[in-house]
Amino acid sequence: MIYVVIAFLWVSICLYLIMGGADFGVGIVELFSRKSYRSKTEKIMSKSIAPIWEANHMWLIIAIVVLFVGFPTIYTTVSIYLHIPLALMLVGIIARGTAFTFRNYDAVDDSWQKVYARIFYYSSLFTPFFLGILAAATISRSIDPEAKDFLSLYIFSWLNLFGVCVGLFTIALCAYLASLFSLHEARLSDALPLMIRKARQTAVYVVLTGVLVFLSAYYSGIPLVKYVFSQALGIVVITLATISLLFTNEAIKKKNFLLVRFLGGFQIVMILIAATYQHNPDIILFADGTSLSLFDESAAPKTIAALGWGLLLGSIFILPFLFYLLLSFGDQSKKSIKQKS
Repeated sequence: MIYVVIAFLWVSICLYLIMGGADFGVGIVELFSRKSYRSKTEKIMSKSIAPIWEANHMWLIIAIVVLFVGFPTIYTTVSIYLHIPLALMLVGIIARGTAFTFRNYDAVDDSWQKVYARIFYYSSLFTPFFLGILAAATISRSIDPEAKDFLSLYIFSWLNLFGVCVGLFTIALCAYLASLFSLHEARLSDALPLMIRKARQTAVYVVLTGVLVFLSAYYSGIPLVKYVFSQALGIVVITLATISLLFTNEAIKKKNFLLVRFLGGFQIVMILIAATYQHNPDIILFADGTSLSLFDESAAPKTIAALGWGLLLGSIFILPFLFYLLLSFGDQSKKSIKQKS
């Protein structure tokens, strides 16, 4: 049953990066849009995340619950040594959701709309930034439990060059996903050329920030190249991710935007595999060379069994309704676009 629990943990993190990433990317794309067409971008982006903006954090909740119940030592370690970026990320999630709600559903349309929009933009920017920083800290061996001062123990364990570059890479990925997901919503509107241009621009940013991640890892003495390319699996997944970029461009030309969405999600899966397969099942790597393993730090067998069955049974009830939610919003969005066109 431990494999079932780990599978749910990995899938929930992966789906959060895809759906939550696209959600965060909406605010990022809007923030860096020119004021002359920001309103048009906002309308398309809001439609593209309508089915998932309230549901995507379900995957984050599942991941947290799995860690809390099934791997308490790992949960505690993250909560202690990385509590600052974790708290900042959670504040960003709350601020972003609140601002999005008031911006779209406030009964009074006044100057506060601009305030809500700004909160939405900047919380959309720094939330995935800190998500990337958290991910970087777990594999960079920057957490030193033997550190004697506050800065070394709770600040420099995550605030470093590699972490910042991974944070920027995460921002670029979110903007890229949001741009890809928005193409389907813009397919029947005059905003389609604009969104296609944004999708291609954000793809370039993903590549550039990805290069920065490898350069910063080399400068910081982190064997990221070894993590990714030392075995055949890493070479295969990176090759597939690169090739899928070409297929994505062709799918955009042919206006097959559902395929575009699939390819965007596929690329995220390949990147996640490349970043984690080498040190799996070790999930946190420490500065002293030790690590925390999902197998070694799991809860009691009875707890894991109960958690595994709970996840399996819960998925039977949750997933069909989630797919129905996506389908329902997709149909409404399609009718709305046709009426306006």
